[in-house]
Amino acid sequence: MTMHMSTKKWLAALVLMLGIGERTAQAQQDKMFSQYMFNMLALNPAYAGSRDVLSMSALYRNQWTGVEGAPQTATFTMDMPINRERVGIGLQLYGDRYGVMEEAGGFVSYAFRIKVGQKSTLALGLQGGASSYRASLTQVKLTPDGTGASDPAFASDISKVLPNFGTGLYLSNDRGYIGLSVPRLIKNKLSEYSSPALGLQARQRRHAYLTAGFVIGVSPQIKIKPSTLVKYAEGAPLGFDGNVNIWFADRIAIGASVRRNQFTDWTQYGTDAIVGMLEVQVTDQLRFGYAYDRTTNRLGDVAPNSHEIMLRYEFGFGKNRILTPRYF
Repeated sequence: MTMHMSTKKWLAALVLMLGIGERTAQAQQDKMFSQYMFNMLALNPAYAGSRDVLSMSALYRNQWTGVEGAPQTATFTMDMPINRERVGIGLQLYGDRYGVMEEAGGFVSYAFRIKVGQKSTLALGLQGGASSYRASLTQVKLTPDGTGASDPAFASDISKVLPNFGTGLYLSNDRGYIGLSVPRLIKNKLSEYSSPALGLQARQRRHAYLTAGFVIGVSPQIKIKPSTLVKYAEGAPLGFDGNVNIWFADRIAIGASVRRNQFTDWTQYGTDAIVGMLEVQVTDQLRFGYAYDRTTNRLGDVAPNSHEIMLRYEFGFGKNRILTPRYF
């Protein structure tokens, strides 16, 4: 399949940033979500059990529509409290494809929950698991005609199983939360190729996430829910997501986000995306979410957009109904 020239350049750059560059290239390796506030277990293992029922969520993200080899991500999470809500357990499964790279894995989460007030809980979380990482680097064409250039970094394909573990803190009540996490602590080696002279090593980087949000009651029928996500990856500047959702009658919510991604020069790339969101609480148990990203920086001569769909279903309402809606 022939790729547009700008797509080839983007794909080669993506491989270098996500798979090869440890020092000179700066980018985020972890999965990116616009609806991060509804997929918190993927960021923080201490979130497990915080909704007080068995909760199951599925999310699919089609990023940069129209760009060949652009990221596509699917996740499934489930979590629940046990032992009189003193402990939360969770499971996260995911698949991620970007360019010639594929990753699929699973993590099990455990959160020890401590009451620190009448309605507030502090959770200390751990997660452990593994992922299968594959990179078909020999398929990358480094020149327009696919000949005449060779690079030892792309000389062989990669296939690895990467074990990892992470930790996090999560303080929450029915009106707000704040969390801090490092989901992957082990810097696994991704490739045998390295270039000490250029400072290049193929390793996973640690990512840290700071999340916070709260609910403001404007009236019995209208509530405003601002939230934020600050992202840090080793060797890259801070990334930032700011979001505001407005809930109507606890059934429908519309929202908007602004994202700055992790680039060296923010003045050059500007705001990464402006995001529009829609949430619908279809029933007491089923919630639907959709996000549309309007990309404001360009990839070559392309300014692609992204789509994200989320479904959440919660059990346990019959015997232990949640009296107050869970916004987080």
